[in-house]
Amino acid sequence: MSPASLAARLLRRAATTSSSPFSSLARRGLPSSAPVPLPRRFPAASSSWAGANPRRFLASQSQASSTKASADENLRRVIESEIECVVQSEQSTADKHIDLPDNFPFEVVDNPGDQSITLKREFAGETIQAAVYTNFDTEEDLDEDDESDNNEESFKPAIQMTVTVRKPEGPILEFDCNFNDDELAIESMRVLNRDNPDAENMYEGPPFSVLDESLQKALHRYLEVRGIKHSLHDWLYEYMMRKDETEYVVWLKNMKEFIGGN
Repeated sequence: MSPASLAARLLRRAATTSSSPFSSLARRGLPSSAPVPLPRRFPAASSSWAGANPRRFLASQSQASSTKASADENLRRVIESEIECVVQSEQSTADKHIDLPDNFPFEVVDNPGDQSITLKREFAGETIQAAVYTNFDTEEDLDEDDESDNNEESFKPAIQMTVTVRKPEGPILEFDCNFNDDELAIESMRVLNRDNPDAENMYEGPPFSVLDESLQKALHRYLEVRGIKHSLHDWLYEYMMRKDETEYVVWLKNMKEFIGGN
């Protein structure tokens, strides 16, 4: 074989056995032109989509802000009107000073923001406390012959109280009372354990209304000598109406401050 022919064979052989990564596939009988993955391409963002959504969002946000401002301003005006109506009413008692009755035996504890007041006194080694509150869900018994049943002025919320009598040692007596037109009614009474007055499932005795009549009268007298009696009603009613009105105005002002605005 001539040198030229030998050189040509060597060149063809070298081409067949080159270092191409797909040469092994060719030797296994697989196609030498295996597909090569192409780079992944993502579609470019549409300029119209990119601009439209933010604009729609900002428009929606602006509309919601305007609606909120309108609702807030309307509520603020209504609150201001209600405050003015209460304060300037001829029946307003918010700024009225109410003197204590003569020989009033109790200290009055009236904390701003509380819905009740507490009457406190020491009596013959006992501590008497009465938490007084106004029940607007219950009205006092009115004259049955009153023809103004539907007149708002005839509505008279009930004054109720929870009275506790404590001694230095031993159990605690607790009475739930309310004022009727002609008497202080005891609705219920309990004998509480001093160390655990809120104990559950404790025997509280029979309903007050089923107690022997003489026992009921004796318990009424027991409270009377400690200053808990029907004569407190008129002063308590006037005081509690003023307190409710005062707390209502403060409540309105607090709500106005939360809403914002002058």
